[in-house]
Amino acid sequence: MGLINGLHHITALAGDAQENVNFYTDVLGLRMVKKTINFDSPDVYHLYYGDGEGSPGTILTFFPYGKALPAGRKGAGQATFTAFSISKSSLDFWCKRLDNLKISYKGPASRFNEEYIVLEDHDGLGIELIATDDARKGWANHPEIPQDHAIRGFHSITCAVSSYEKTEALLTQILEYKKKEESADRIRYESGKGGAGTYIDLFHNPVMDRALQGNGTVHHIAFSTDNDDTQLKVREKLFHAGYQVTQVLDRQYFHSIYFR
Repeated sequence: MGLINGLHHITALAGDAQENVNFYTDVLGLRMVKKTINFDSPDVYHLYYGDGEGSPGTILTFFPYGKALPAGRKGAGQATFTAFSISKSSLDFWCKRLDNLKISYKGPASRFNEEYIVLEDHDGLGIELIATDDARKGWANHPEIPQDHAIRGFHSITCAVSSYEKTEALLTQILEYKKKEESADRIRYESGKGGAGTYIDLFHNPVMDRALQGNGTVHHIAFSTDNDDTQLKVREKLFHAGYQVTQVLDRQYFHSIYFR
């Protein structure tokens, strides 16, 4: 099916740790899968949220650096919106839930024949809930969100770019993504078997301001590959294409390589 199966996890920067926990467990109904530390900055927590099993393709993680870290700015060179999938019958449930919790959102709107709503967490991180066909099961044990309406996992990640050609070459020539569909300012790519959890959207705008990293911005996207051998194949392709890529790092619960 290819070297990349889809999204593994997405990691973002946050402010207050308890506010982060409250939003993602109480409001969005994700399970808190793990609380550990940032390997590269062990004085900072690393919080993991996902489905009941902690499955790859469902895990949104955070480094909560505290409120003293300045807020970031969405813009070119950044993953700007993390999209989760919900069932096609759940959009009304989520609109009513957010209304009752007095959390503002935009939509519903339609993109590539799917309806979605857009919101932000308390730090300004961009979140989308997209109603789509997704056979995965959300977490069943939230007191206010029935499993039928629970978040299934990732749908896609939107990367904002001032021009898309070099990023498209990385996705299609090295990571073996395939172009799925496009509109005037957005191109969608899919990997592996396709479907929710495998999509990368490139939103391109030549006059967009450059992004600034800070609270409420994505730190990195992690892709899933089958095993250590396929990971080394990806690393070799990146290295020979001129990318600066790390050695394989043992994160105890997975092995990682990193590149820009």
